[in-house]
Amino acid sequence: MSVQEKLESLKAEHRDLDYAIAALAERAPYDQVQVQRLKKRKLLLRDIIAKLEDETRPDIIA
Repeated sequence: MSVQEKLESLKAEHRDLDYAIAALAERAPYDQVQVQRLKKRKLLLRDIIAKLEDETRPDIIA
């Protein structure tokens, strides 16, 4: 799997977590622990995505 494919996959998972968190929050008595776990996973994905994007950009010294 190329870096670009991995990035797209991670971004899709990040987006899916957004929808899952929103769906859980819409229900009146929702499981806060589950929401926190999803948010934590979402933050981890964001960090991984940012790291991969930084690695693919060339270093430009101005």
